[in-house]
Amino acid sequence: MKAIQGIAIYVLWLRELKRLLRARSRLIGTLLMPLFFLAFMGLGFQRMRFPGMPGTEYSDFLLPGILGMSILFSSAFTGLSVLWDREFGFLKEIMVAPVSRVSIVLGRIAGGITTSLFQALAILAVSLAFGFRPRQWVMMFPALLLMVLISITFIGLGLSFASNMRDMQGFNLVMNFVIFPLFFLSGALFPLDDFPSWVRAVARLDPLAYGVDGLRAALLGSSDMSLAFNLIALAIFSLLAVALGVWFFEKSDSL
Repeated sequence: MKAIQGIAIYVLWLRELKRLLRARSRLIGTLLMPLFFLAFMGLGFQRMRFPGMPGTEYSDFLLPGILGMSILFSSAFTGLSVLWDREFGFLKEIMVAPVSRVSIVLGRIAGGITTSLFQALAILAVSLAFGFRPRQWVMMFPALLLMVLISITFIGLGLSFASNMRDMQGFNLVMNFVIFPLFFLSGALFPLDDFPSWVRAVARLDPLAYGVDGLRAALLGSSDMSLAFNLIALAIFSLLAVALGVWFFEKSDSL
């Protein structure tokens, strides 16, 4: 029985990977927006400096935020594939297979992680080609772990919404309403030090804030909180998000 569950996870992961590789327009589209942010904002604010981060250019400060943004958007909209599969009948076919709903969720999470990591690493490769260098190459390993945790967190969130919705346009509107506040409160584009204290308090509830701050700790060697604290906080958020996604997927009567 465990072998069947494992095969189901693998098949769903492979399906998402093939969809990514075949949909070149989707791949190009998801890469262009973060690269535009990185190029134009990095050039426009290149003289900006940050307290506590001597010698850090804005383009370097911006890169972890852009990586987080890419993963956030790609992961959160993984839930859209659930609505597409429901629309075209594929979801009904896999629901009658002798596999648990948990395996179906895990397969989609695995596929979503691969997709979002591919896009984030492509952005990182471009930034390396244009001269960015991490402070220590060995810190790329915790950076990758942070990217995975960010992806898991927002895939779980996307699946939670998708399990309770039937309209794809409504899903897009709701997710945009949720995603953009999370993005701007994360400190991805600018430090939150000058914001009111209540805004900074709300930002502590944003999982992406810990992901972006952790990426800055790993890649730049400077952050508001320690790398270990960011990893632990993000791991807790990812576990809660996956548990929530699984629970809504199992309880949903619209699948």
